Amino acid sequence: MLHISDKEILDILSAEGFLSPRDHKTVLAKASRQRERLKQRQSLRGVGALGQVQIEHPVTIVDVLASLQLPLPGSNAGVLDEERIMSTLARHLNIAFRKIDPLKLDLDVVTKTIPRLFALKHLVVPVDITDGRLEVVMYDPTDASVLEDIRRVTTLEVTAAMGTKADILKIIGEFFGFKSSIMAAETQLTQPSVDLGNLEQYTRLKPISEIQSTDTHIKNAVDYLFHYALGQRASDIHVEPKRDNLLIRFRIDGVLHTIYKLPKAVYPAMISRIKALARLDIAEKRRPQDGRIKLSHQDQDAEIRVSTVPVAFGEKAVLRILDPTILFQDLEDLGFSSKDLILYRQFLKQPHGIILITGPTGSGKSTTLYSSLAHLASSEKNITTVEDPIEMIREDFNQIAVQPVVGITFASILRNILRQDPDIIMIGEIRDHETAQNAIQAALTGHLVFSTLHTNDAPSTITRLMDLGIKPFLISDSVIGVVAQRLLRKICPYCTTTLKVDAGVLKSLGPEAAIEGKEWIELRQGKGCVKCRGTGFLGRTGVFEVMAIDEDMQEAILEAEKLDIAIIRKRALASGMVPLRKNAIDKMRKGITTLQEVSRVTEKV
Repeated sequence: MLHISDKEILDILSAEGFLSPRDHKTVLAKASRQRERLKQRQSLRGVGALGQVQIEHPVTIVDVLASLQLPLPGSNAGVLDEERIMSTLARHLNIAFRKIDPLKLDLDVVTKTIPRLFALKHLVVPVDITDGRLEVVMYDPTDASVLEDIRRVTTLEVTAAMGTKADILKIIGEFFGFKSSIMAAETQLTQPSVDLGNLEQYTRLKPISEIQSTDTHIKNAVDYLFHYALGQRASDIHVEPKRDNLLIRFRIDGVLHTIYKLPKAVYPAMISRIKALARLDIAEKRRPQDGRIKLSHQDQDAEIRVSTVPVAFGEKAVLRILDPTILFQDLEDLGFSSKDLILYRQFLKQPHGIILITGPTGSGKSTTLYSSLAHLASSEKNITTVEDPIEMIREDFNQIAVQPVVGITFASILRNILRQDPDIIMIGEIRDHETAQNAIQAALTGHLVFSTLHTNDAPSTITRLMDLGIKPFLISDSVIGVVAQRLLRKICPYCTTTLKVDAGVLKSLGPEAAIEGKEWIELRQGKGCVKCRGTGFLGRTGVFEVMAIDEDMQEAILEAEKLDIAIIRKRALASGMVPLRKNAIDKMRKGITTLQEVSRVTEKV
């Protein structure tokens, strides 16, 4: 479909240094056989996720090159993939190249501008309409006849950018498939109600290519939604009913993005489908409910925690996506500084006592807890957890879910756990005096206990325990250490750049950031690119404040009834505690995060 010969493409890539003479010969020798293999593979799986309609596209030399995964010259330079090939060809042809960002596409623009069969046949996706001009991404933007057809049908001026076949097919499959499911569901749901009962809690998400038009439409729509969220690295899906529509938002790297505005007619069936998968009471719409869904997606399990609450226009559902690769990490990968990691490892080596992880909701406490338990897990240890709810099932642990309806609370179950011969106990959260008292007793009777508290910093944890009615001498005898934490967005490695900052600006972060004798300091930031969706950030890392309860701190705690919290903080700093903000500033100076992110995350610390 590309109006440029195979030889020209190979010559362009060779001239750009992406193909060595040896690789050039390899491609020519293998091209014919590889092309046949790719044709057979395409015929077996079909293309386009359009039900019974199958369209096979010609296998180009670009497909052949991308499938061979040829290493690029230079160490750790990666491989010659489709995106690199197409962007190089676009530059050579003086055509814009565009990596399609699904989060920035308008569902109606993609699906209502041109028919999906036309889009699939000619590998073209409408991406934006501004001031009477339509922008499309095409596999071959040099095809003047296709552009003329689009102009005639839409009556708009058309500008074309080049994109990869993989991106275009993915957008066509997901957007047209989702739209058709929503439209069919909207039509169907204006009729008598749909039976959504008897659904399995454990669900295998079908690949996009297997979702057929004959399946239940609302089920398809929810499957597409899960695919989309998992593909975009979303941590949460928000399903929010409004007066006139249904709003779908994803949280990615801690920031919410509006994804879809759907017809209000599909809302009841969509929320019922989600509730049925999570084993919630579909008929109950007045009470908050919590449940979970376990999905099999691309041969990996993912868990989704579902929470529903009644709001002004119906029930809002928030679906927390739990990725085991994020929840269970090596301690070295969590974000501890080398000094704090050594100290935290010393906490974990203690035979008994309490380790407390503190921070607001969404600060990564669960990841730290699970990673720590996984680090300690062995066949010789009995690890028991009490959680509300259980976030991720792990066979190494004996996990108990809090169920207040039947009398299973953090406080009540702790008494029973101690009869189960545990070595390590994890309590999801200390919320009241009884839970705190039982945790203290468990620690004093020879168990290693982990738990969380909601406090702003590590020293404040001591006063929080006192507020819960725990005596200072019990705190000093049982608590091993306290870890306060937050999550910082990391600078995107694909678009990172250096900038000079007036050293005086750093004073806004406090004395920890002050640099004497320098007028300027070099920091890093992300310019914004397709990989990070123009945000300049990609992924997150933890930043910590680790406070050990040593002899000096024990003395300070015993005096705490007549001392201010500032005294405890002063003792902790004197004992070597590095403040959370100081650790965040160190990450900024190392080029991991930005000045603005440090200021935002540690503002109230």
